[in-house]
Amino acid sequence: MREPAPASQPGGAGLAHGAASARGDLAAAGAPVAGPQVPTVLQVLRRLDSSPRGLTEAQAQERLARVGPNTLPVHRGASWPRLFVRSLRDPFTAVLGCLGLVSAVVASWGTACVILLLVGVSCVLRATPEHRADRSMATLRKMVATTAATQRRTEDDAAPVAREIPVDELVPGDVVRLGPGDPVPADVRLLRARGLTVYQAALTGESVPVAKDAGDVPVAAGSRTGPRARGADPGVGGFDDPRLCFQGSSVASGSGTAVVVATGARTRFAGAHGRLAVQRETSAFDRSVRGIAWTLIRFVLLTPPLVLMANAALRGRGLETVPFAVAVAVGLTPEMLPVIVSTCMARAAALLARTHGVIVKRLTALHDLGAVDVLCLDKTGTLTQDRPVVHRALGPDGTEDFEPLRWAAVNAWSTLHLADLPAPDALDEAVLDAVDEDALGAHDAVAVLPFDPVRRLATAVVRTPGRLGTHTLVVKGAVEAVLERCALAEDERDGLSARATALAEDGLRVLAVATAERPARTRDYTPADERGLVFRGFVTFRDAPAPTAADTLAALADRGVTVKLLTGDHPGTAVRACRDLGVQVAPEAVLTAGDVDGLGDDELAAAAPRATVFARCTPEHKARIAAALRSGGHTVGFLGDGVNDLPALHAADVGIVHRDAVAVARESADVVLADKDLTAIDHAITAGRHSGANIATYLRIILSSNLGNVIAMLAAGLLLPFLPMLPAQVLAQNLCFDAAQLAFAHDRPDPRTLHRPTLLRPRGLLRFITGFGLLNAVADLATFGVLALTLYGPDGLDDEAVFHSGWFTENLVTQALVMLILRGAGRVPGPVAWAAAALTAVGLLLPVSPLGAMLGLTALPVLYYVLLAVVLVLYAAGLTAARIRYDDRQRRWPGGIRPARGRRHP
Repeated sequence: MREPAPASQPGGAGLAHGAASARGDLAAAGAPVAGPQVPTVLQVLRRLDSSPRGLTEAQAQERLARVGPNTLPVHRGASWPRLFVRSLRDPFTAVLGCLGLVSAVVASWGTACVILLLVGVSCVLRATPEHRADRSMATLRKMVATTAATQRRTEDDAAPVAREIPVDELVPGDVVRLGPGDPVPADVRLLRARGLTVYQAALTGESVPVAKDAGDVPVAAGSRTGPRARGADPGVGGFDDPRLCFQGSSVASGSGTAVVVATGARTRFAGAHGRLAVQRETSAFDRSVRGIAWTLIRFVLLTPPLVLMANAALRGRGLETVPFAVAVAVGLTPEMLPVIVSTCMARAAALLARTHGVIVKRLTALHDLGAVDVLCLDKTGTLTQDRPVVHRALGPDGTEDFEPLRWAAVNAWSTLHLADLPAPDALDEAVLDAVDEDALGAHDAVAVLPFDPVRRLATAVVRTPGRLGTHTLVVKGAVEAVLERCALAEDERDGLSARATALAEDGLRVLAVATAERPARTRDYTPADERGLVFRGFVTFRDAPAPTAADTLAALADRGVTVKLLTGDHPGTAVRACRDLGVQVAPEAVLTAGDVDGLGDDELAAAAPRATVFARCTPEHKARIAAALRSGGHTVGFLGDGVNDLPALHAADVGIVHRDAVAVARESADVVLADKDLTAIDHAITAGRHSGANIATYLRIILSSNLGNVIAMLAAGLLLPFLPMLPAQVLAQNLCFDAAQLAFAHDRPDPRTLHRPTLLRPRGLLRFITGFGLLNAVADLATFGVLALTLYGPDGLDDEAVFHSGWFTENLVTQALVMLILRGAGRVPGPVAWAAAALTAVGLLLPVSPLGAMLGLTALPVLYYVLLAVVLVLYAAGLTAARIRYDDRQRRWPGGIRPARGRRHP
């Protein structure tokens, strides 16, 4: 919300917001309001206590002290300690912290130290990359223009002096000069303008420059004078007023002089910063982890009481089983999960930053990128370049004809040389690129009438070779403006208008060209001479496709990512851009803002996945579409770059911008690209899927293995006259497991995982770990049978050291098997394979080593290893068969990870 305007200001105010009561600063300075109260230039200058000559230095200093510097609200990144503390909120980290404290209470110091060390390492790994991303963003904030061309006076009666001053020293009432390429340094009201067009894409999403004019022509609220971008929202408050330019926009062509009406926090652009405080919805990663965490938390909280009660009832044990009960709970918990997750994502984020210049601000956004199955974006700068190209030139009869293009090039060339334009505008540049210089002929420019938003025309007067005493007027501009000045019958004019409309509906921009011959003269040419013209034809333009867009769209489709266009342009323009890139869009796959407005939330959630193009979208439409796609079970990425994209950046699972986006959008986004290029997004999605697949594989393996061990441990605790494993042995086993599991952070996942969006599904993961955990428990119980019946007879289990040693070895070796088989067969050995081999070696060698004796382990007879090998072969065969069956049933979708399609299951 904007600040209310104070009722008055002393000394004539000198502030735009200080003289219009409740109308607000921009309304006071010239924004369109209903009725005859629209202020003129003179009224604006009086209210600002300024003049076309600018302020004096004394006035400027007084106002700077009163209103403050012309700077946006500063977004300060969190400090490293705050990020560290914030990392403790992770559900798994919190559970581990509680288990560590409980272990300390029951004097299990080894377990407590290991757990708390893992918690600290996890928080460091998560906080460090995010802090580094904040520093990178601070560097980007400095890459902006810092000065503005201003005219000020030393004294009231002194002549104004033009000079460059820091942007933050601008105050309301300053007079600034605008030229091609200049950013608009504040909200300004035009005093003079010549051929001025402004890019407002950062504010409104319009993909073409908007014509601006200083004339005091009444403008109804919500209207637009002069040509406008087809499909741009007609109701965006003062953005439609041709007399106003806003901070966050930039000059495309022409020049102008303007008076500053609002600075700093009072600008429209600064108002968008307030949206940064809006709490974002829970991301896909957070939802998934929270679901899995709460499932495990229930088991963890339930397990110790059950162990204590069962041991007390069946074995008459008391508090001495508390450390064992805590060890069982720790055994069920994937204590390395926070470390694995943080390491996977930190490595991927560092690789993206180093090789592709991609900054990941929120580390968990990498998982969300890997889960993205819908990518929403605007076409300009991503699918298309920020420039048009000539498509065709059509004669009056609608056939291909070079003459309209040649005359348009003559007009553009003459305008470039005679008008005060250091560079051609976008359409003129496209025309000149399409025509060889030799084709222009020897047309000497005599005069030009530059484009202005009232006439919507640009006229060049040239001498035509071989026609002495004759000047030729070459006129090009908006179709309606040119046709009404041509000598045409009514039916001819209607037919040409209909043809131009059809071309526009096909997604083309249309320029009309006409000429007229006049006797040579020395007096100035005026708009009154633009009459009785001979219509020459149309020149049509299309947006130039981005060089990498077609290939990247194909790559994204291969990865299961659907691209949807959310644009403020005409539907035909968006469909044309898709068609040029090889993407065919059916008529029913196009929705306009009006269609979206006519649908309820549930209806939009059903219709949005079927649509490809959403045209004439306002910021609110974009946000609603992103939310509808999320509610339909999709993980949504949104690529934006302007203030108008902020609502959608917040509504999506992953907000993505490029580094040249407006500062407020960069602050709001999760991922910042080096360039506005879909290729960078493809790299980011690939990195997200790599890290997500490794995390998923770790979860499948560790949770199924842990569940099997816990089941076996509970059974052994009830069957044996002693604890199935000493606390020191549990700690040593967990340390071995943890060290081996670090390999998952460095593994290369199965290439098939890169071809489908991945999202952790708690229910699917629970089914997987239950099935494979029971299979692991069977292997453990079979080992008990080997120890009991084969080696020592029915009383063999009474030997505590033998049981501890046999089960310790079997646990480590079966864990190694699980790591290899559930990782995926037939793949090139990697870190996980080497870690599994090391784990097997520890399991076989530790009991016979001096360290094993210190832990209470003992050597086992050779026959045990022979029989253990039989059990392990049978277990490996069963595990492989179960894995193949599971993969076949899931159509090669990894257990616990399913494509984000259809409705999101609870």
